Amino acid sequence: MTTLKLPTNGVPQEKLISMMRDFRADDSDWKNAKTWSLVYYAGEGLTDLLKEAYGMFFCENALNPMAFPSLRKFETEVVAMTADLLNGGPEAAGNMTSGGTESIFLGVLAARERARAERPQINSPEMVLPTTAHASFYKAAHFLGVKPVTIPIGADYRADVEAARSAVNDNTILMVGSAPCYPYGVVDPIPELAKVAMERGINFHVDACLGGFMLPFLKRLGHKITEFDLGVPGVTSVSADLHKYGYSAKGASTIIFRDASFRRHQYFIHTDWPGGVYASPTMTGTRPGGAIAAAWAALKHLGEEGYLHLASITIETTKKLIEGINSITGLRVMGKPDMSTFAFDSDEVNVYLLADAMEARGWHLDRLQLPPALHLIVTQSHSGIVGPFLEDLAAATAELTKQGKTEATGMAALYGMIGTMPDRGAAHEIVLGVLDDLFKHKPQ
Repeated sequence: MTTLKLPTNGVPQEKLISMMRDFRADDSDWKNAKTWSLVYYAGEGLTDLLKEAYGMFFCENALNPMAFPSLRKFETEVVAMTADLLNGGPEAAGNMTSGGTESIFLGVLAARERARAERPQINSPEMVLPTTAHASFYKAAHFLGVKPVTIPIGADYRADVEAARSAVNDNTILMVGSAPCYPYGVVDPIPELAKVAMERGINFHVDACLGGFMLPFLKRLGHKITEFDLGVPGVTSVSADLHKYGYSAKGASTIIFRDASFRRHQYFIHTDWPGGVYASPTMTGTRPGGAIAAAWAALKHLGEEGYLHLASITIETTKKLIEGINSITGLRVMGKPDMSTFAFDSDEVNVYLLADAMEARGWHLDRLQLPPALHLIVTQSHSGIVGPFLEDLAAATAELTKQGKTEATGMAALYGMIGTMPDRGAAHEIVLGVLDDLFKHKPQ
């Protein structure tokens, strides 16, 4: 690694801010809706409110909720409002987390610890999850020593219930379903899956990180949505991200349990430390007060009316995009998405080359694999760019169709190679190299 030392003298504030603005020049243009993931933008008005709320509690630390009763109020109220939205009863309990990965991690942890307490004969815990479950479950499995047992999806891209039933055994501590799954935007058959878990007395976690603050409002707008939340018998926990369709500041998610008896298994307590009694409800120690305060402000400011309005704009925009993509020769949307995230593929063109061509036009689309596809997460901010996006997509598709087969380069070549390698260990090594290179300091 190239040595980089602290500057001998501090950089003046104005110069520093100017430098930082320059560094942003090559970042994705999310404010003008040119990205289809990562940022959920509901306009400058809400963003200004979130900045003010976050800044007000910028220095506070929710590690000790007794020191900052305001943060305790914000967190408990955010959890209560989220639990109500997800049909949790009066016994529902939960916490805020730093994001969906931590919420999912805690769902797996709680299941493992419950099994340790109630089924100590299990030495090799397993969890059953569909191939479309978020990669964070595999990350949690890696850290927590839980074996992931993957089940297939059906032609509709939803989890196969009978495969799940067959996969459950005496070592199973957790079953998982998505609402919706990230790749295809469809809700798994949660009632049927949760029934299997309930029959076996094991935890069932619903990953609603994407849908937790969208699906309930779509239901209220009259859309038919598979039941997915704590109102479903057998569901023991749900994760829902506030910094996605809750439109809060980054670093805010929730995990909600059916009751406190399930939540107790996620806690860490150490009573024999010279530094005092250490008790932590989530994975992190220090917890930024700003993220908690901003989440509370977003929920209170938008309210049901605000979220219904945003959901209505978003789903109508999604419909226009799906219709438009399906009308482009050679492209097709995969399955029948339940909300505002979906994928499309093609038998006519290399979709990775198509993604590169769209990036050259200023659009950033996520790439999927197994099979190759492109991915969109739609927000209300995309409502004004449907026409220009579809025009560019149609033009780029037509150009690639005329070119016929061409050798892929750049990201298209990388994804194409990784997605088709039969040796997944070799694919793993390639990605390790990419990560090393990404986080290597490169002097400019």
